[in-house]
Amino acid sequence: MALNARLDHRNPLVFDTHELGRRPGALQRLTRSVEAPRDLGIQGVVGVPEGAPVELELRLESVMEGVLVTGTARATAEGECVRCLEPLELELVADFQEMFSYPDADDRGRVIAEPGDDAEDDEDRFFLEDGMFDLETVLRDAVVLALPMQPVCQDDCPGLCSECGARLADDPDHHHDAVDIRWAALQGLAGSLEDGEKDEMSGAEPDVDEKQEK
Repeated sequence: MALNARLDHRNPLVFDTHELGRRPGALQRLTRSVEAPRDLGIQGVVGVPEGAPVELELRLESVMEGVLVTGTARATAEGECVRCLEPLELELVADFQEMFSYPDADDRGRVIAEPGDDAEDDEDRFFLEDGMFDLETVLRDAVVLALPMQPVCQDDCPGLCSECGARLADDPDHHHDAVDIRWAALQGLAGSLEDGEKDEMSGAEPDVDEKQEK
């Protein structure tokens, strides 16, 4: 990733590393509760609602080429069960680790005269700006990886009835009498024949049997 736009220190996902003093081996531990940014998760499937609390635990370690950030994010994600379509909540724990490089140092920590010459390498890297870094992109990637692509309300959720859409978990004995389509036509034909015989019987002339006996 190329150099960030001007960072705003008031943004809760922007962190200051000046305390480390660019001293390799220096450590700093931080905890911070932030509001979830918009669209934090898998759109249309499951995610952390905008404004919901996200608890962050970070470990900042100064190294030769920049600051190594290791952390964990905890939050409650909301979505819909893919089997029964009922709302659900998931306790999210997302771990991440990312290097934020000094813009004037290469991957070995050596100072370079003109940072950013190699555009392709810069696209895959995160940089510090005035000793600060923005965690939002790293957090988004970590949350997406930690969330299930097909969330379910419970592992053994039976889903919905394919015929009427009833939620099977509410009625474990729910079923429909199956009719073999190969016999359905014959059953209909048999019913028609029975009806025809009854009609003939009801339309027979009276005293026919008596005449035949005479």
